[in-house]
Amino acid sequence: NYTTDTKSREENKKTIESLHTLSVNIKKIRRLKEWVLLQDVAYVKEVAGILQEMGADKTAVANILERCPEAILHTPAEVNSQRALWQLVCQNEHQLIKLIEQFPESFFTTEYHENQKANILFFQELGLKNNIITRFLTSAPNIFYNPVEKNKNVIDTLQRSYLSLGGSDANMKIWILKLLSQNPFILLNTSTAIQENLEFLQKNGFTDHEVLQLLSKLKGFIFQLTPTTMQKSMLFSQNVFKCSDQELNQLVLKCPALLYYSVPILEERLEGLLKEGISVAQIRETPMVLELTTQIVQYRIKKLSALGYNIKTGTLESLNGTKKDFEVNYGKIQSKKERPIFNPVAPVNIED
Repeated sequence: NYTTDTKSREENKKTIESLHTLSVNIKKIRRLKEWVLLQDVAYVKEVAGILQEMGADKTAVANILERCPEAILHTPAEVNSQRALWQLVCQNEHQLIKLIEQFPESFFTTEYHENQKANILFFQELGLKNNIITRFLTSAPNIFYNPVEKNKNVIDTLQRSYLSLGGSDANMKIWILKLLSQNPFILLNTSTAIQENLEFLQKNGFTDHEVLQLLSKLKGFIFQLTPTTMQKSMLFSQNVFKCSDQELNQLVLKCPALLYYSVPILEERLEGLLKEGISVAQIRETPMVLELTTQIVQYRIKKLSALGYNIKTGTLESLNGTKKDFEVNYGKIQSKKERPIFNPVAPVNIED
């Protein structure tokens, strides 16, 4: 409820003086969020005092207020309520102040306090560990702004879907917790959207077991797509690889990126590979290469070429995987090249 009308308003001198005493960079605040300095009421000393109580030193306090100046507009009662709330999942105040230093905006969003509290308790009941919940609070704070019933609905839909696709009761909880840990943003979807996406996959000939496979492989990101975008991506891939519906499904299971990435991204990556002299047949054989950006592909091809490895005739497997996977493959090719050729039947020269 703060006004952002900066015309005809003057900066609050008391606020400026208090910030100055704390060695806060006022120019930085003016540049980024000047409206904070125009408010009639601010709680600079009080908020700084609470942060210091939690163990923040002078530099940390200044950094927090520079990064999130709107913190000073919250009453001490609001800040202490957030403090008590986050302590439900933090080991101690030392961990809490470190989190506030890194993610002040998440901590000082107090408008959804009741929803945040209900959701923290719900996630704990669900079996999520506190360190996972703190990661959610900092990296995906908006999932806590939902009413808890909305989040419960999404979880119920996921559980029902898992069982209807042939998942077992015994594994369901582990599956849900893993899915949430990998992608908490699932909770920003509606139950209807989740249902529509699963139905789309079933209508396109994926078996229940294959749909479950895709859900796990895509870490729940499938719920951030729509049937329309998935249809476009699949049609694009089918045209490129000239394959039947069944063959396309097998390619998608091998490389879920064919379903997840939009047509412009797939097009750009495909063009990048073709420019390097790689054939469509090679890409079809190892579609996972499309998960890599064009820049990564170019860098890896360059490194392999320096070892005399010809990507046009070799397998694309050596390009695949994470940075760590690639380094391991590269190391193997390098050591193979450097190893001296030893002929076990050649005569040994012995000098007198």
